[in-house]
Amino acid sequence: MRATNCSGFCQPSTIEAGIDMTALRRALAALLLLLGSSCVLAQTLALTFDDGLDPSKEPAAASWNRQILETLRDAGITSMVFPALVRTGPAQGLDLIRDWARAGHAVGNHTSRHRSLGSPQVPLADFIGDVKEAETVLSRLPGWTKMLRFPYLKEGDTLAKRDGMRLWMQAAGYRAAPVSIDASDWYYNQVYAAWLDEGNAGKADRVKAAYIEHLLDRAAYYDALARQVLGRSPAHVMLLHTSRINAAALGELIAAFRARGWTFTTARTAFDDPVYTVRIDTLPAGESVVWASAKAAQVPGLRYPAEDSVYEEPKLRALGLVPARLLR
Repeated sequence: MRATNCSGFCQPSTIEAGIDMTALRRALAALLLLLGSSCVLAQTLALTFDDGLDPSKEPAAASWNRQILETLRDAGITSMVFPALVRTGPAQGLDLIRDWARAGHAVGNHTSRHRSLGSPQVPLADFIGDVKEAETVLSRLPGWTKMLRFPYLKEGDTLAKRDGMRLWMQAAGYRAAPVSIDASDWYYNQVYAAWLDEGNAGKADRVKAAYIEHLLDRAAYYDALARQVLGRSPAHVMLLHTSRINAAALGELIAAFRARGWTFTTARTAFDDPVYTVRIDTLPAGESVVWASAKAAQVPGLRYPAEDSVYEEPKLRALGLVPARLLR
């Protein structure tokens, strides 16, 4: 084929001339619309874990910790752990957190005493002291990241505490580590552990199945709320805990989310979503950032606190899954 030297615009080739350009444009537009719809429906999730485990109080702590880390590794998921010193206890508990860092997971701050800034009994200065005390210990660990996960997701019950903490964090170089998907995994863990302690593995397995459905339900709820308030589905961050039920259920949980079309991302990547840096004007401050955004937008029907055992106990009681010693 002879090359043609064109100055300016060349005339369409005979091949191009034979194409119905209108039909091509329509096909391309349809493809872009399809791709755009797929992006709109995409659901991305990062897993984060709070508290840590104390082998001096729970002999199986090392085993549970190892199970969680092995499941994350096998699933190809990089997470972030937020230890509270009162939950990890002495050196052995911190060694378990060090295992997270060695596995490539980031380590943040969940304070030393796990006290709520939303409590009138916890002054701002005392809470800041808890953050500093934990940092002194946790900053020695590999993977240390200067991010704070507020205990109970409570960020202040007064304007002075909320804004005072925000100013202190900015000056100290801290980022908040909120979540978009909150859940009551701590309560399901209590119920699950109670049945196992009673030797009833069958009831414990049923609680585990209900737990996975609970997390899928909460993820769907907060994602729908985000689309309503933010106009999009953000890179979600879910709050879980280093616990007995998550050691047992995490593999099934990850598989269930993937079966529903969710994809997993790293915690560090998810926290780059702008939704986690917006200062939301609510009091009491805290909860899921999606919930708080909805509260600031005056979306009706929001319950408070957003997640709690009072909502989950009736569901499990109706299934006959609450041990007598845990009934209110």
